[in-house]
Amino acid sequence: MGALPEDKKLPQLEHSLFDVPIPDNFDSRDEWPHCPTIREIRDQGSCGSCWAFGAVEAMSDRVCIHSNATVHFRFSADDLVSCCYTCGMGCNGGFPGAAWSYWVRKGLVSGGRFGSNQGCRPYEIAPCEHHVNGTRPACSGDDNKTPKCHKECESSYPIPYKQDLHYGKKSYSLRNNVAQIQTEIMINGPVEGAFTVYEDLLHYKTGVYQHVKGAELGGHAIRILGWGVEDNTPYWLIANSWNSDWGDNGFFKILRGQDHCGIEGHISHQIVPKRSGLVLFLDFYLLVKLTIVPNNL
Repeated sequence: MGALPEDKKLPQLEHSLFDVPIPDNFDSRDEWPHCPTIREIRDQGSCGSCWAFGAVEAMSDRVCIHSNATVHFRFSADDLVSCCYTCGMGCNGGFPGAAWSYWVRKGLVSGGRFGSNQGCRPYEIAPCEHHVNGTRPACSGDDNKTPKCHKECESSYPIPYKQDLHYGKKSYSLRNNVAQIQTEIMINGPVEGAFTVYEDLLHYKTGVYQHVKGAELGGHAIRILGWGVEDNTPYWLIANSWNSDWGDNGFFKILRGQDHCGIEGHISHQIVPKRSGLVLFLDFYLLVKLTIVPNNL
């Protein structure tokens, strides 16, 4: 985890809710089956880098979606965590909104999971078990050492760092409104969000999560893929960054429509990614409720 509270708000944009009928259920994985990153669950490891993971995951999804699945570019969480000094404190927490602003100003290169040799700068922090028993070592809050900023690609990657950079163009926000969030996801794809985490979320397995008991642990950034209704309870469908051993194969559902744990507030977007200065396709960004977080959970 590591989502810190934003102190600056972006200009607001409002979708016309009459243009797109909103269904009872929507899952980006089914809507855009040829975009494999939507189904992926990454692992932030022992690093409070959720703010970066939520951002690069949504960027990667939307690049594919808005190119009609002709461009598959996995943005590097390592590049963002290590090189964005204005984003916060790296592995000790950061500002999701600042991450998207950095993408506009400085750009981001490609990079896959730890040990994948995928892209320019793959993630360099090993995966670990987040609040579950598994084959990996348990995550430790003592290991929150931010990687160094290396503005060069892996030797096996054929494209130079500067040529691999992709940029955004501008940012905007949406007001706290369920239909606005749904419309944004339907039109443009998965969004980044953040919410307040309580102890009872850590042991989630299935169903629609609703906070009942346990201490507040801080804020956590995630990726929202869609929504639905289960046993008459409306929910948001969420992709976490605690690997597939946690939750429901890395995913979870949270109560929708009541701003539960702050999941529906403070919405902001990014528009138009570019590569090497050339506009390729439209992209948007959604950021939901930002709350303070300890190093990582």
